[in-house]
Amino acid sequence: MNNRWMKVLFPFLALFVGFGAMTLIEVSASEDEKKEVVDTRPTITVETAQAEDYQVVISNYGEVQPLERTMISAQVSGEVISWHPNFVAGGLVLRGSTLFSLEKDAYEAALLQAEANVSLAQAQLIEEQARADVAKQEAKGLASSKVSDLYLRKPQLLSAQANLKSAQAGLKIAQRDLDNCEVIAPYDALVVSRSIGVGQFIGLGTTIGEIYNVEAAEIIFPIAGFDREFLPDDLAEKQAKVTTNGYNPIERTGLISRDLGVVDQATRMSQLVVRVNDPYSLKSNMPALKFGNYVQVSFPGRTLDHIYRLPQALVNNKTVWVMDKDNKLQPKKVEILREEGAFLLISKGISDNDNIVTTLPEYPQTGMEVKIAGVKAANELTAQKAK
Repeated sequence: MNNRWMKVLFPFLALFVGFGAMTLIEVSASEDEKKEVVDTRPTITVETAQAEDYQVVISNYGEVQPLERTMISAQVSGEVISWHPNFVAGGLVLRGSTLFSLEKDAYEAALLQAEANVSLAQAQLIEEQARADVAKQEAKGLASSKVSDLYLRKPQLLSAQANLKSAQAGLKIAQRDLDNCEVIAPYDALVVSRSIGVGQFIGLGTTIGEIYNVEAAEIIFPIAGFDREFLPDDLAEKQAKVTTNGYNPIERTGLISRDLGVVDQATRMSQLVVRVNDPYSLKSNMPALKFGNYVQVSFPGRTLDHIYRLPQALVNNKTVWVMDKDNKLQPKKVEILREEGAFLLISKGISDNDNIVTTLPEYPQTGMEVKIAGVKAANELTAQKAK
């Protein structure tokens, strides 16, 4: 009896279970369709490559040095009677200032004596000239055989003229010695040292101190071999930027003065000289660029045509990653022309409008599908849903 009922009910039971299973599957499929599409592609950022004409910047370091160094010496001897208040180590004196003065009495007397000698020589010359004129008049009545140079007083006249020149020379020397009692600054100067005091007697040629020219400074800086080919054709008078390092950097403008004309045998570097006018700012309100400062010098070099400038972090082993039109990663070998700071100048290997990958996946592979972060990624995902 029970078996018969089971045989009758079993087909209906199987049909009911099958219908329930199909309904469950349809509901599950509908829920799956409602679930959001998950994009597992790595996210990257890109930058469009654009070539440009780029002017190279040549840069290196050097020390600020004075244009001139002068040891001040006495050209006459005497007692020091005064010196300039700024004629001390670290003092600044202007061109034409009297650095120190010597006692002048003896030199003023020598000048008066020299002036007297000139006057006496002039009187003797006038007297001899008059005698020569008289002799010349008297010689007109004599036979030419009796008229000699001695009779016409020519030797005496030449001697008087020579005595006058000698006296005038002595006057110049006396005036020079008197002038040299005051030692004048030959240029705007920084006093490095002084070794005299008031009342001190100094002799001829005694070294008094040392001064540096502050009307201009020079910076000698090396040019490496790999920079030499990027130098401009005309270096003369080209502007250069001079910058100090530190918390408050100083920036001044100089002009390239010259090439030293030799290549250092040890470093294989050539050397250029930049001149900066008024480094101590005596005639301006700019910050002083003191001697001894270690500064960076930079100036524009050649202009390179059709160059790509990329951060060094994007180039690994001369390879740059790009995203192709199918949103896949592709490596490209590039030719590096020059390194400038944090950037590399690339001449070959990439093209305009290439999508340079700026943020790579952790393990990039050729042909890896990727998506772009930001708005572009959202647009791509929307397009996928619409398919």
